[in-house]
Amino acid sequence: MDAQDLLEDSFTRIRDLYAAHAEGLDDRTLHHRPDGAGNSVGWLLWHLARVQDDHVAHLAGSPQRWEQWQERFGLPNGPEDIGFGHTSEQVDAVRITDPALLVGYHADVDALTRDYLARVDAAELDRVVDRRWDPPVTAGARLVSIQGDCLQHLGQVGYVLGLLTT
Repeated sequence: MDAQDLLEDSFTRIRDLYAAHAEGLDDRTLHHRPDGAGNSVGWLLWHLARVQDDHVAHLAGSPQRWEQWQERFGLPNGPEDIGFGHTSEQVDAVRITDPALLVGYHADVDALTRDYLARVDAAELDRVVDRRWDPPVTAGARLVSIQGDCLQHLGQVGYVLGLLTT
């Protein structure tokens, strides 16, 4: 297995877990915040997709897919808002009216990711994309970071869903 196959496989797992968690959620499940302060399933899924969209679009030199989805979600969050540092009030403001929006948006982000991964080679993985860190961040390191973030948030979603079904 080469690096491109490995990346494609891991992003496939993220896509499949995302869809499995998001399908058919009701309003209560989407917006329940553990202990009244934790992140809701809807916010976690929105944030995961926003981070993947933002970071992959940057790597690919492409527009974010959020530009085409923001109006459908009815959220005021512009392309710069991916959820990092959200206050409790901002988490509450991310109200998802239909889980199918989440599934569709993430599927679109996954397509962006697939398009980018189809062009990835060793030179691209070694390309420095952020010099603000020591050592500077390469495209390969950023892809691993995106995967880690996605998997962490999917685990959080699974945990919150488990709390609601026990």
